[in-house]
This record gives sequence, C-alpha cells and structure tokens, in this order.
Amino acid sequence: MHAITIPEPGGPEALVWDEVPDPEPGEGEVLVEVAASAVNRADLLQRQGFYDPPPGASPYPGLECSGRIAAIGSGVSGWSIGDEVCALLSGGGYAEKVAVPAGQLLPVPSGLDLNRAAALPEVVCTVWSNVFMIAHLRPGETLLVHGGSSGIGTMAIQLAKAIGARVAVTAGTEEKLRRCAELGADILINYREQDFVEEVRKATDGKGADVILDNMGAKYLDRNVRVLAVNGRLAIIGMQGGVKGELNIGALLAKRAAISATSLRARPLEEKTAIVAAVREHVWPLVAGGRVVPVVDQEIPMHDAATAHRVLEDSGHVGKVLLVVP
Repeated sequence: MHAITIPEPGGPEALVWDEVPDPEPGEGEVLVEVAASAVNRADLLQRQGFYDPPPGASPYPGLECSGRIAAIGSGVSGWSIGDEVCALLSGGGYAEKVAVPAGQLLPVPSGLDLNRAAALPEVVCTVWSNVFMIAHLRPGETLLVHGGSSGIGTMAIQLAKAIGARVAVTAGTEEKLRRCAELGADILINYREQDFVEEVRKATDGKGADVILDNMGAKYLDRNVRVLAVNGRLAIIGMQGGVKGELNIGALLAKRAAISATSLRARPLEEKTAIVAAVREHVWPLVAGGRVVPVVDQEIPMHDAATAHRVLEDSGHVGKVLLVVP
C-alpha cells in the first residue's frame, strides 16, 4: 500500500507519499481500506517532529479516517467485511489501509457520504468528551468556543445548540463569524478587534461563560478564568498560544471554577472505547437526523497532503480539510 511518511521532520514538503508494508489486524482489530482521512493540528506537530505517536501506534500521521472493512482480526464481533465505517485513530490515517481497534469504529451515519464521514471521529469525540462528559454543559448554559470556525469549533457549536445551550464564539474574520452564525452561534466575537471577556460579560448580563472550550492554552488562561461564570468549567484542548501561563488561584477559588486539560490521542484504549460508545449513543442520531453535519472546507488528494497542511497553516479554512484516496 501507499502512505504518507515523514522521513525527516520539517515543513509540508517533508510529507512523502511512499510504498510501505500493509498493516495486519491484530486481536480485537479490523483492517480498514481507507477512503478519506482528515487533517488535524496534531498532524502538523507530528510533521514538525514535536508530537510522536504513542507507543505501538502507526508511525504515519492521521487521527481519523473513513472507509470499508477489508479484514477482521480475532476476537471481533458485530462487524462484517464491507461495512462502511469511520474510525478514531492513534495514527495511520494518511494511508490506503489502517488497522483499528474495533472499539474505535463507528458506522457511517445513514445518508452521509463516505468521504465526509472522515470529518467526524476526532472532532466529535473531542467535543463530546470535553464539553459534555467532563464539563457537563447543560441546557440554558453558555458555552464559549475559541476558534469557532475550526473543525472542533463548528462541531461544538452544533452539539451545544442541539442540547439547548447558548453559544459564544471567537474567530478572526467577519466571514468566519458569519459561518459560525449559520451553524447557530449566538454571540460573535472578532478576537482581532474585540475583547472576548468584555463581549461575553455584556451578552450574559455580567454572568460570564459556564463552559469554555479552549484551543489556545497559556495565552488565554488569565482571560478565560476572568470570563468564567461562578461554577464555570474551563476545558483546555490545545496550546496554540503557548504552554506556560500564570493562574490567579484566588479568582478560581472565588468562582468555585474547575479547569480540565485533555488530549485524546494518548488515552488508553478503554477510555477511547467509552468515548466512542457515548458518541454513537448520543451524537450519531443527531447526525443521521441531519441536526448535526460535518463541515468540510475542501477535499484534497491524499498524495498531496503537503497542500492540505499549508491550508491549515494559512488558517483560511472553515471546518475540516479532507485527504481523499483516489
């Protein structure tokens, strides 16, 4: 088979479409013939040499994919060869085939194009696990999403609106904010021109955000704590704004607030299986019913993954960028 390899870390040109050995499904795994994968910020870090795959994972980038089951390992039940699936991966999505633990598989939702299904697993599992399983967003509460036009952001808006929450978003252009509004965002904040602390407080009569989904990390830490409501929950899922910040413990105590920080890739198999099962139960009916949709910016041939990485680095996209196997 062919896969995107990274012989040496570097820029997008470091991604090489090369012939590699076919993977074999182990016990509890299935082999998926990949139709499409999707590009995530973690892939860019891996390409640059800053984010190695967990032990035992495929060395190729790609944290999600869609495709058809081509082979089934021992100990797997409930799946058949030929089933159309999408999958949460620890790596290996930028390839023609990938071995996946059966617990990380999801059926392609009814009525959804197979390629577009590749845009779902990583973002849905990230949003559901952080916003709902950990931060427990409830109907009537306010969710603040930083980077509302990203793949994560576009999914967070839709899921929060589906359960009856109010959504505030930050984005860097009016066009991106317009797209967020189309998905249901209520409070639109251009972070280049407006202070999100001031805007969220104004829109909530001074209360603040009950839950914040943050991809920036250190750069936003102090302001995130300031804009949290009493009993608020800050979920940190990225560090695009740095890794070290100063935390006002007094402000956190006064608000009886909580901070969580998670990554999905390195979680144990049993935790990923539990998240995938929760997503199948709670989110898949929303997707099948058309209430939640994957937002896809563009599809690019997988062998041209370098172009897809440049698209993400330029940050002009809205939603997900897919890599499609010809």
